[in-house]
Amino acid sequence: MSKRSDTIRSLFTQPPAPMLSADNNPEPRRVAAGAVRSMKDTFSDIERENEALRARIAAGEQVIEIDPGLIDPSPFADRFPQEDDASFEALKQSIADRGQEIPVLLRVSPTLPGRYQTAFGHRRIRAALQLGRPARAIVRTLGDDDLIIAQGVENSAREDLSFIERAVFAWRLESAGRARSVVQQALAIDRAEASKLISVAKAVPEDIVRAIGKAPKIGRGRWQEFAELLRDGGALKRVRAAAALPAFSSLDGDARFARAVAAAKRTEAEQRPARPIIEIKDAAGRSVAEIRASERDVRVTLAKADGSAFAQFLAARLPELFEEYRSFDAGDGVSKGA
Repeated sequence: MSKRSDTIRSLFTQPPAPMLSADNNPEPRRVAAGAVRSMKDTFSDIERENEALRARIAAGEQVIEIDPGLIDPSPFADRFPQEDDASFEALKQSIADRGQEIPVLLRVSPTLPGRYQTAFGHRRIRAALQLGRPARAIVRTLGDDDLIIAQGVENSAREDLSFIERAVFAWRLESAGRARSVVQQALAIDRAEASKLISVAKAVPEDIVRAIGKAPKIGRGRWQEFAELLRDGGALKRVRAAAALPAFSSLDGDARFARAVAAAKRTEAEQRPARPIIEIKDAAGRSVAEIRASERDVRVTLAKADGSAFAQFLAARLPELFEEYRSFDAGDGVSKGA
């Protein structure tokens, strides 16, 4: 049996794992008494949910087989679109060899008769669909909050939801009007961690998140740094330009994140193309001036030897030169008076 199967099975046979931090690699730290109480309350909610599931199975709640083509994802998606996923292929092979050992949890679709929505087990349903076999499922009556919290039961045992997936999930729930307590239970985190997740998801535009993807190795600290960089409009513009390049999409999620951060940190001077230089020489071939032109302006640099005196002469002659320029046709350089 795979490690993942053992973990999911433990939802029905053992108390749930300890609380997950919003970071991928939490470090032991002292927390305030209020935070401890909040975490204990959330843990108790998840434990009660697990106990209810175990009790239903022990009482003989029916596991039925359902065509996976009739099962829709949860309306509160917590995963990004799948990229190359070796763990999914391993899961599919395990189901092909040994069958689906752990049932998925569904509810009847509230909007589409004859269809179901997934509380948890999305990957098992996708594997069943690809293998052309029915999905083993338990169907329960669940409201929206119940559905979200049931997803949290599985989330508490997951190792493969990245920081940004959790952050976007939390932000989507709150944007949809779900209470902060539901967000906390769905992700098995306390209020402070929920705030950190949501603040990052709000700060990084959705198109940038989609372009980068799940970035599984990138934790909270680096996403927070990236969010701060994007407060500058120029940085956001540079990141979008980098993400539009074909080479960007060919990278994996972690490398795309690194490329986006590098673009955000790049200065305007580094981004700006070099100005074309026009060198002006006198009859003897000596350089007397350089002209640098861009879309924004034109800069004239005079040679040091006669620069100051020539600048005064040029300033005196500029009005006359400008009138002479206006008398010429810009299209062919022929004088309009000729």
